[in-house]
Amino acid sequence: MMSYTNEQYQEAAAFIAARITGNPETAIILGSGLGSLADQIEDAIVIPYAEIPHFMHSTAAGHKGNFICGKLGGKQVLAMQGRFHYYEGYSMQQVTFPVRVMKLLGIKNLLVSNAAGGINNTFKVGDLMIIRDHINMMPNPLIGPNNELFGTRFPDMTRAYDREFVRLVEEIAASHAIPLKKGVYVGLTGPSFETPSEYAFYGRVGGDAIGMSTVPEVIVARHAGLRVFGMSVITNEGYHFADDFVNDGADVIVAANKAAVVMTTLFSELVSRI
Repeated sequence: MMSYTNEQYQEAAAFIAARITGNPETAIILGSGLGSLADQIEDAIVIPYAEIPHFMHSTAAGHKGNFICGKLGGKQVLAMQGRFHYYEGYSMQQVTFPVRVMKLLGIKNLLVSNAAGGINNTFKVGDLMIIRDHINMMPNPLIGPNNELFGTRFPDMTRAYDREFVRLVEEIAASHAIPLKKGVYVGLTGPSFETPSEYAFYGRVGGDAIGMSTVPEVIVARHAGLRVFGMSVITNEGYHFADDFVNDGADVIVAANKAAVVMTTLFSELVSRI
């Protein structure tokens, strides 16, 4: 099992700190196809992951692999243009490494986004879903010795997603007449898409959308005391399967790109208010 020393976290944080300006308190992790939100960041300083000590490389389609610092919503932010996934062969410690580096950089708020399959039959492709809770079906990233530098052995997950942030985004969406869904995100390992029976199963146990990311980052963020907001773009419908239906990764990115414009509005205004 890959694990990191505190010195390695600190080396990565020191490298980024030397390159960025200001003291950003909010970080954003941009999922599949949502990297275009990073194009709206002003005065951007772009740091490729390959340059950062101990960072992994993003291999998933739609993930550019850059750390970006600049202004969004009038405030300094950090953004990850692409994330790491367990299905890429990385350990959970590697997947969540950037979140702990962000904590050391002084980040207090983490906004996470992803592309997800809709398993709630009222959801349509292109819908935006506020994540109000999650169901974790991946290995927990906190397994192993607890790192006291970041948090306690048994972090509470009762309110993993910050209720005040949810309220603010609902307010912002209403002011722009942007329709939103709200639901439970199910995190699976991937990389195979789910079978029709799996979609149905996770719907019956309380899931509204399903994907292969986000949950490990949220667990580690909450362990470190960060406030979290999460949003999914519904990029395929996992509840009606015509004879010729197939899940297609390219279609997922197209749907996510279309939604990225609206998500940029919501995230920018949320950043300006927190």
